[in-house]
Amino acid sequence: MEAVPYLAEKPVRNFDRPETVVDLEAFEYFAEIETDKGVIGIELLGKSAPTTVNSFIFLALHRFFDDLTWHRVVPGFVVQSGDPTGTGSGSAGYAFGLEIDPRLAYDDAGWVGMARTEDPNSNSSQFFITLGPAPHLTGHYTIFGRVRSGQKALFALEQGDQLITVRIYRSARREGP
Repeated sequence: MEAVPYLAEKPVRNFDRPETVVDLEAFEYFAEIETDKGVIGIELLGKSAPTTVNSFIFLALHRFFDDLTWHRVVPGFVVQSGDPTGTGSGSAGYAFGLEIDPRLAYDDAGWVGMARTEDPNSNSSQFFITLGPAPHLTGHYTIFGRVRSGQKALFALEQGDQLITVRIYRSARREGP
């Protein structure tokens, strides 16, 4: 697995749109979310949510998420970050629509999804990670990742804790049956 280099030295927090920064045919992508409680490792689901994964990686490579807070923590439900204002109302300056993969469901802790308003086309920079089953979210919020390591750090997060940075890694997509 190789680290994907950052595209900015300091956080950039406003964009008109995300540029394409992924090659989902050639690579699988992973994210490490460094928090003040530890590192959370996430498998990004590019085949299920290509627009969302590209946007998340684009923002991470521009250090958008650096030094943000976990502005919403609901024990047993979700932790949420990605808002540069820390209020739950901020964005990256652009929005895009839902991507629903009917094979995926918020049936357990560790699913990574996009937060949005009532408008299904309002995905931007805010994301959440489930802390337990949340079946009422299935089909209404894009699932774009799965926690693969760092569950202890995930469950230790409290409102106001810091998201230090997001690092992106990729590996060649495996061929096979």
